[in-house]
Amino acid sequence: MPSGNAPKSVKKVVLAYSGGLDTSIILKWLQTTYGCEVVTFTADLGQGEELGPAREKALRAGIKPENIFIEDLREEFVRDFVNPMFRANTVYEGQYLLGTSIARPLIAKKQIEIAHKVGADAVCHGATGKGNDQVRFELGYYALDPNIKIIAPWREWELTSRTKLLEFAEKHQIPIAKDKRGEAPFSVDANLLHSSSEGKILEDPWEEADEMVYQRTISPEQAPDKATYITVDFERGDAVAIDGKAMSPATLLTRLNELGKANGIGRLDLVENRFVGMKSRGIYETPGGTILHIAHRGIEQITLDRGAGHLKDELMPKYAELVYYGFWFSPEREMLQALIDKSQENVSGTVRLKLYKGNTTVVGRKSPKSLYSMQHVTFEEDQGTYDQRDAEGFIKLNALRLRLRALGQGGAKS
Repeated sequence: MPSGNAPKSVKKVVLAYSGGLDTSIILKWLQTTYGCEVVTFTADLGQGEELGPAREKALRAGIKPENIFIEDLREEFVRDFVNPMFRANTVYEGQYLLGTSIARPLIAKKQIEIAHKVGADAVCHGATGKGNDQVRFELGYYALDPNIKIIAPWREWELTSRTKLLEFAEKHQIPIAKDKRGEAPFSVDANLLHSSSEGKILEDPWEEADEMVYQRTISPEQAPDKATYITVDFERGDAVAIDGKAMSPATLLTRLNELGKANGIGRLDLVENRFVGMKSRGIYETPGGTILHIAHRGIEQITLDRGAGHLKDELMPKYAELVYYGFWFSPEREMLQALIDKSQENVSGTVRLKLYKGNTTVVGRKSPKSLYSMQHVTFEEDQGTYDQRDAEGFIKLNALRLRLRALGQGGAKS
């Protein structure tokens, strides 16, 4: 029940449903608390799990076959969400590649689309009241349908402990995996871009994460002693081929994940600032995304003008914050995206990368749109391409205000 008050009047709700214990409990809770028709939506974002059981569990819970939606969103996820974000070289608080954050607006978008299709008047998510995801989902819902009703069970129900959840599951004959009867060691969220592990044994930021936490990468110590070399081709800021082989967005990221995993690339142990105000510690694995991020930086080095590149770097933290906070569908994110996409018009070419024991290093780059001029930077005879004497006036003009300050105010203090 919502905080002791009567529940909202809901006729039909679209539930973001994984088929796991928590969302199975939510499904039954919706039926018993709201007495409404439930529609389940399960998104394949490349989390690596078999989604067939979700359909079977929904059927066993009494959901009509026509009210069960399972969609493969991997290509759309990378093409329309991951790639636009990576064009901006987006990292939150200097390190986090936003693998969980960027998936939420797509799930919200599909929930609203299904709600409109089936005539549902409400949507429901399984995010807790302490985290960022509740904000991301709901900002997305409201941006796409300002009149939609939202049900957030973790903010409403009285199932406030694992014991109460298990008791509810047993009462309603919801199957419980044996390893769910005790306290789970940590929670995991995964998609094609990354995996995220938080909570329980990871809550003490002083304690090193056990190797069992890592699921997408081998340890750098166990990675091969021989480096792996690859090339990544870009067109207008998006990766389109590996080693000269053209691939779809999701296929390409999948291949980069394989390469990153094999070389121990993409691990991050981070204490971050949540939007709701608290700090949290998470273990992130983004093998393919880490390679993609460094490769994109590499091709921009020779194709992006200095002023454009520096402006992008100034704006990126704001862009990252918008994605992390859940404002993907905001006008300011769309404005920044237009600027970023404009900057990528000539970001095309090939980057050569060295993958070795947890590291990704750019070792070569070339582009038909390159701004790099060997004639201008060479230490050999440049045949009059650049007159070094011009630098004297350039320096004096830039020093003018410093000289005036020194003359009038005594100059800088050492």
